[in-house]
Amino acid sequence: MNGVRARPAAGIEPLPMVSPAPAFVYEPAGRRSPFMPDTPLAPASAAPASDREPTPNRPREVLEQFPLDALQMVGTLEVRGSLFGLLRTTDGLIHRVGVGQRLGRNEGRVVAITESGIALVETAPDGQGGRLERAAELRLAE
Repeated sequence: MNGVRARPAAGIEPLPMVSPAPAFVYEPAGRRSPFMPDTPLAPASAAPASDREPTPNRPREVLEQFPLDALQMVGTLEVRGSLFGLLRTTDGLIHRVGVGQRLGRNEGRVVAITESGIALVETAPDGQGGRLERAAELRLAE
């Protein structure tokens, strides 16, 4: 250890010179605003906005606390001619859902159930202060 300490310290190489990046000057003449969409957005459906508004006083169902990607379809169940979907949540519980029930955080409403999937319609914010309806589907897990 004494021999290593007795050696003269090596010098540190200087940092390489960095050239500054060229400056870009935005000339707005004749260009669109970078803060506006390229094309005007049209409403997703012709239904009045009041039909798509959330209903805050409605009692929430259990599956509305989970985002759709946290729900996994694991099967179906037929009871008296009606087909129900079986969904597993992240906590490992299995829930039975039927047409008309709500699930997901965007007011999803089940519109159809088949052997291979559950179709639903969500009412989600459109990013411009309104809401739009969009279709979603939970497919049967392989």
